[in-house]
Amino acid sequence: MTRALGVCYYPEHWDESLWAEDARRMADLGLSWVRIGEFAWSRLEPSPGRLTFDWLDRAFDVLGGAGLKVVLGTPTATPPRWLVDRMPDMLPVDREGNPRKFGSRRHYDFSHSGYREECRRIVRTLAERYGRHPALGAWQTDNEYACHDTTLSYSDSARRAFREWLAQRYQSPEAMNRAHGNVFWSMEVSDWAEVDLPNLTVTEANPALSLAFRRFASDMVVEFNRVQVEEIRRQSAAPILHNYMGRITDFDHFAVGADLDAASWDSYPIGFLSDRLENTPERKARFLRQGDPDNQAFHHDLYRAVGGYGPGGGGPSAGRWWVMEQQPGPVNWAPWNPAPLPGMVRLWTWEAFAHGAEVVSYFRWRQFPQAQEQMHAGLLRPDSAPAPAFHEAGEVARELESMSSIDPVQAPVALVFDYESAWAWDVQPQGRDFDAFRLAFSAYRAFRRAGLSVDILPPDTADLSGYKVVLAPGLMRLREPFRAALAAFDGIALLGPRTDTKTADLAIRVPLGPDLPGCDTSVTLAESLPPGAEVWLEDGSRFVHWFEHLEGTAPATLRTANGRPALVGQGPVRYLAGWPDDPSFDRILRALCAEAGVPTLDLPDGLRVRDTARHRFVFNYAPEPQKWHGATIPPAGVHWEER
Repeated sequence: MTRALGVCYYPEHWDESLWAEDARRMADLGLSWVRIGEFAWSRLEPSPGRLTFDWLDRAFDVLGGAGLKVVLGTPTATPPRWLVDRMPDMLPVDREGNPRKFGSRRHYDFSHSGYREECRRIVRTLAERYGRHPALGAWQTDNEYACHDTTLSYSDSARRAFREWLAQRYQSPEAMNRAHGNVFWSMEVSDWAEVDLPNLTVTEANPALSLAFRRFASDMVVEFNRVQVEEIRRQSAAPILHNYMGRITDFDHFAVGADLDAASWDSYPIGFLSDRLENTPERKARFLRQGDPDNQAFHHDLYRAVGGYGPGGGGPSAGRWWVMEQQPGPVNWAPWNPAPLPGMVRLWTWEAFAHGAEVVSYFRWRQFPQAQEQMHAGLLRPDSAPAPAFHEAGEVARELESMSSIDPVQAPVALVFDYESAWAWDVQPQGRDFDAFRLAFSAYRAFRRAGLSVDILPPDTADLSGYKVVLAPGLMRLREPFRAALAAFDGIALLGPRTDTKTADLAIRVPLGPDLPGCDTSVTLAESLPPGAEVWLEDGSRFVHWFEHLEGTAPATLRTANGRPALVGQGPVRYLAGWPDDPSFDRILRALCAEAGVPTLDLPDGLRVRDTARHRFVFNYAPEPQKWHGATIPPAGVHWEER
């Protein structure tokens, strides 16, 4: 498959006299794609009904004339002031009941029907005008759903829509009372008008209601996105994407992706290291200018799976996906914003291509000297001189010209990731540091430290053929297609901890779960472990954060130091009763891989491997050189070889 580079550009930010020269320089650098328009509503419609598309027409002509393909973003992430004034109740409301004000971005409530119709109107107008433009290559809906904690809104609009959603799901208040256990604390209701949002309660709200609200909020994102997709498809055959974010679990990305042609995400490795990932201070210092060695890869594989969930299907190995925004230098939003190590922009780009990205697009072309993101670097400095990433992007463009096809291939191992479980354990973590993403990421990291390429699978996966080892930690419940896939699996599937122990309404399963094919075990008691506490295993491994007491006939292949089952099962399905620390996860996983016939590698710290159909790529995230089969890979170095 052909790989290409792109850039994010904002014609409305610059004098029109610069556009042609900018477009020429982009093309000369080796860029093929340019994303525009996603924040331009106030310039497209400065007052109600007064459309001013002439400048965007000229931008299309200039960019297309230079041979660039345009990704047109719908401008709905930044509704203009006049629209907020017309419908002030469209603003989202935070958990404390405070409206979020106009003055930045993402100032809307997904559930507000009036705002949805305004979005439908502006998207329809854009699609009618540009849907068949020869320079149009793709669409992006909105921008970064969930950014700035805007998925959950506690507005009057959300309250009305939530009551309607509950009525559709449960059909009667009595049925909801039974499902949620509302007899507890006299929480029973007799009319939908008595149901309120799960905030501002004296203590914890009913966890089933809170989980229902998370499902509802995710559905509102899906519906909001679908409105735009429907309007675009009526006028345009160009593929439609959305740019997701890193470590965002507020909505079900698979459900949004089902309406799209491809996925994309915005990759900011250094910002995520300090802002969104659990790491020791020593690890953060070691990878300060490179980012976590596994964070980008995890999201590449996740969004490849989301991209394979859309109309084209094909599963994770065939999923279509892009990096829509690649960090080019210091950002402006993290607690601290160091510059990347020289060579890292090139490494991040090649790593994305090795994981199957069709396009890597840098954010942004030129650093803007004003407003909120003025400290965010671009490929050009504010004075239009090249920034360091400019030259690294050009280097990748030249390398791509001589590179043979980079085709994805199914990995030997897989990880199941579930957004519903993230909501459930956020609602009822039972331990302050229990986090579904963190648990899944720790399992993924163990695969990567063993030198393995990984596919990420959705929770309703119905076919596990071709995989030898599958990990599924922390799934609140097993979806029936996945349960059936486990029953037919001829590899090794390791489930747990905290898997299939709750119903869809977050009640404890009775009979006790999990209900696993071929592995008779039940969780009778669960412990959350504070920092510094651990459960030691007989082989010197240890569990942290979480430990479960098991009963059943499944034989224990690993026990705790005091004799409790820690890992049970000897057939295709096994159950893990705790959360291993990193060395313990490595030990457990490597033993499973050896049993399943999956070769593993002993990699130096910071070295990572990714296999494609024809190549093996090796990436050095470490700040010092690393050896690989006699070769020396420098810091931020990329090495590839034919398989």
